[in-house]
Amino acid sequence: MAYADRFLPEFDQEMKTTRSLLERVPMDKASWKPHTKSRSLGELADHVAAIARFGSLISTMSELNAMTMPRLGPTSSADELLARFDANVDASRRDIASMSEDDVGATWTFKIGDHVVFALPRAGAVRSLLMSHMIHHRGQLSVYLRELDVPLPSIYGPTADT
Repeated sequence: MAYADRFLPEFDQEMKTTRSLLERVPMDKASWKPHTKSRSLGELADHVAAIARFGSLISTMSELNAMTMPRLGPTSSADELLARFDANVDASRRDIASMSEDDVGATWTFKIGDHVVFALPRAGAVRSLLMSHMIHHRGQLSVYLRELDVPLPSIYGPTADT
C-alpha cells in the first residue's frame, strides 16, 4: 500500500475536524488573548489555517527555512480564513498524493536561519510539522473558544456542547 493511501484518510479526517473548529472562530473577537504572552485568537486561527500548507511545502521542497519562507498576512473575515485553510488543505492533499515512495523516504530539512531544527524522511516531517503541529494548535484554539463560551464541535468524541 502506498504512503498516500495509508496517510490521506487520516489527513482528511483531521482536516475536517480542524475546519469544524475554524468555522466557529468569532472574527469579531480576533484580538482577544487569554494571556498577554499568548497569540490573539485571530493570530492563532490564521496560524492553524497556514499550517495546512506544510504538506505541500514538504512534498515539493527538499528543505524549508523559517526565516525565508513565504509569509501569509492576516485574514480579515471568517470566509477568508476558511478559504485560506481550504486552499492549503487542497494543495497539501494534492502534493502528498503525488509523492512517490522514493519521495516519501527522502530527507527533508527544516531550518531557522543556519540552525537545523530537524532533518527527517518526508513522511516524518509530514507527521511532525503538518499533523502534530496542527493538532497541537487546534487544541489551543479549542481552549480559546471554550474561554469565549463558543460551543465546541466534536473532535474525538462528544464535548460538553454535543
